[in-house]
Amino acid sequence: MKLIFALALGGLVAGCDQAYAQSSYGYSNASESSLTLIDGHALMTAPNGMTLYTFDKDGPNVSNCYGDCATNWPPYTAAANAASPGNGLTIIDRQDGTRQWAKDGAPLYFWVGDSAKGDTTGDGVGGVWHIAR
Repeated sequence: MKLIFALALGGLVAGCDQAYAQSSYGYSNASESSLTLIDGHALMTAPNGMTLYTFDKDGPNVSNCYGDCATNWPPYTAAANAASPGNGLTIIDRQDGTRQWAKDGAPLYFWVGDSAKGDTTGDGVGGVWHIAR
């Protein structure tokens, strides 16, 4: 049984608006990012409660996930007017002209295989995808 407990990081993301991203994978601003405890382990989620992931093949502050990769691992996009709130949460510019949230320099993504809040089915996919913590 999964135990889900959301802890809002209010100070971390103060001042960002809550516009939805163009995809169905969450908000374009990290105005309510949170840490969620599942089975006693903290993981990072978007405001919609969906788990966020990192990709080992990304560079610091650089996304290498485009095309089919981005179809399966939608980037956690940031609105054009979003600003970095600090505490390790930043915004990077993608090659396709969009902006993406990153944690400690690691771009953040959703996984199309997750269908409900707290799902973590993307953890370990291909040995290169990991839950953001």
